[in-house]
Amino acid sequence: MSAEVETSEGVDESEKKNSGALEKENQMRMADLSELLKEGTKEAHDRAENTQFVKDFLKGNIKKELFKLATTALYFTYSALEEEMERNKDHPAFAPLYFPMELHRKEALTKDMEYFFGENWEEQVQCPKAAQKYVERIHYIGQNEPELLVAHAYTRYMGDLSGGQVLKKVAQRALKLPSTGEGTQFYLFENVDNAQQFKQLYRARMNALDLNMKTKERIVEEANKAFEY
Repeated sequence: MSAEVETSEGVDESEKKNSGALEKENQMRMADLSELLKEGTKEAHDRAENTQFVKDFLKGNIKKELFKLATTALYFTYSALEEEMERNKDHPAFAPLYFPMELHRKEALTKDMEYFFGENWEEQVQCPKAAQKYVERIHYIGQNEPELLVAHAYTRYMGDLSGGQVLKKVAQRALKLPSTGEGTQFYLFENVDNAQQFKQLYRARMNALDLNMKTKERIVEEANKAFEY
């Protein structure tokens, strides 16, 4: 009888341990920064996808002047973002996400600007007002709260590696741009062989960042701001 009781108790104890381990694993997964960002920005992401500009773009209903304006805004946005990433490349809250060869877009956007505006393009363009607030926010974050920089990097680059590839084909078709890539260098990630695998690596690096829950929540909040900008 006593042996039966001991066996029974042993099973209960084992089940409790398994249950506890499973619960802990679920809690850890839910606390993963990539999961928190995915869930926490879902509404903002949906809103961004449903703006009139994006809807028109996807239908191929876009004028060249508007595309040039969007490219200009991207140039100034990525110039700011990559300047602050460079500044913080050794910061523990960002260093594992520093992938200049694979991700940085400023050089590609410079080629696109030259294609659309000519060699003296820098004398012709200014940062659009709509992008200026975004640029100012990125500089503020990089200089004062670098742990929030991941929010902007995640929002921009992961989107570029996903939906950006669809937009490239639409732009080439709608604006009759060369199939050889002139004018759409921004969408070409020459040093990323497999976008899906790279995104998995990036998320794993994000999840390994040593951040407390409060900081993770602030990053999600900042990512929502990035979508608004």
